[in-house]
Amino acid sequence: MKSRYKMFAGYNAWCNERLYAATALVSDADYRADRGAFFKSLHGTLNHLLVTDRIWMKRFTGVGEAPASLDTILFEDFVALRAARQSQDVLINRYIGNLDDERLAGTFRYTTVTNPRTIEQPLAPALDHLFNHQTHHRGQAHALLTSIIGNDNTPSFDLIAFQRESGMGMGKGG
Repeated sequence: MKSRYKMFAGYNAWCNERLYAATALVSDADYRADRGAFFKSLHGTLNHLLVTDRIWMKRFTGVGEAPASLDTILFEDFVALRAARQSQDVLINRYIGNLDDERLAGTFRYTTVTNPRTIEQPLAPALDHLFNHQTHHRGQAHALLTSIIGNDNTPSFDLIAFQRESGMGMGKGG
């Protein structure tokens, strides 16, 4: 089970690097423009992804910042946001790398952000949510990027492309 989460953590960082590299090509006006996405803009969407990763990592580890609102803008500056994203991906990879099967099969407790209440749930399905949530909102960011810079300039986030490039999930490298 751990190798699956190592693959998802690696995939998550790989996609984020590609997403930020493509976003760096976008003008500041396009980056910040409200394009009707759930978090309005690329800027809002990228901040939301970092916000939720910080919330979940605090829940998993008990360490770090946990913003009080899902639409918090952590960084106004793209360069600072990108650096924070890279650091967060390192933390996620390190956390996953330190898990063992016993911990993955265990439960944990946390307090929800929206309608605060205490939840206890198995860790593995919560990790599934963490990575699925990234995929969901990265897909929104991808659609925004495609509308701004075109399909030919927007990178693929296909899991199979990551698997082929990294060897993870292909019976080697993981």
